[in-house]
Amino acid sequence: MEAGLIVLAVFAVLALIVLFSSFFTVEQQTAALVERFGKFTRVAGAGLHVKIPIIERVAGRINLRVQQLDVTVETKTLDNVFVHTVVAVQFMVVPEKVYDAFYRLDRPTVQITAYVFDVVRARVPKMELDDVFDRKDEIAIAVKQELSGEMDNFGYLIVQALVTDIDPDKKVKESMNEINAAKRLREAAQERGEADKILKVKAAEAEAESKALQGKGIADQRRAIIDGLRESVDQFAQSISGTTPESIMQLVLMTQHYDTVKEIGASSRANTIFVPYSPGGMTDLASQMREALISANAASQGMGVDDQSQ
Repeated sequence: MEAGLIVLAVFAVLALIVLFSSFFTVEQQTAALVERFGKFTRVAGAGLHVKIPIIERVAGRINLRVQQLDVTVETKTLDNVFVHTVVAVQFMVVPEKVYDAFYRLDRPTVQITAYVFDVVRARVPKMELDDVFDRKDEIAIAVKQELSGEMDNFGYLIVQALVTDIDPDKKVKESMNEINAAKRLREAAQERGEADKILKVKAAEAEAESKALQGKGIADQRRAIIDGLRESVDQFAQSISGTTPESIMQLVLMTQHYDTVKEIGASSRANTIFVPYSPGGMTDLASQMREALISANAASQGMGVDDQSQ
């Protein structure tokens, strides 16, 4: 009796084990492959499923989400610079090709890595280092095209391929930074030179304009002096009869001369001035001043004639 109960209990346990083993669940974005006596029968999607105990089994599960594989490739450029190029490949299993992805390809990441190495090492050695940075999109497109054509046969879709990093040798990077710094310094020096040039040109233009205005002022001043002296001579000639223009001019000049000496002596900061006061010296001084005024008068008259002709 007790032996029968034990046997019955064993059968009950076995029945429960078989019953529970008949059910299995599949997570979201995952596919399970069911085999019967080692032969593929169906693909089970997400949810609760039933299989025949002992006869059927879940051979494996495959991820249907987008995955990313980062591949680092070391290669040499056309200008003999070794670089590490990092290519990020985003891929996923096509739901309609789960069978091919599971049974035809054992390790997809190894296959993808091999194709990435092949494409990068075929293209980068044909480019110089600067071109590798400028044309990295071309490398990424070439990787995607190569992988898409090959991996599609194994049930994999290449979503995107990106060149995420280009890392030259440390010494090469330092040299590139020095070149860029020198270029920036040269551009800054050129800008400073242009600014200094503009300032100097403007200063020269201002100085030339100032000189022109100053010369015009001196000419106007001399013209006014000549007009004043002429008016003084005319008044003397009208007031005192029998005087000549030379004597009147000499008297006016001597008067202005003594007025100037008086003003200099009245100034607290005046210096000592040696003036010839002998009769001969005064005659020479008057003669020189007269000749200068006559020359200035002639020049003024010439300028007036030119203005009228214009």
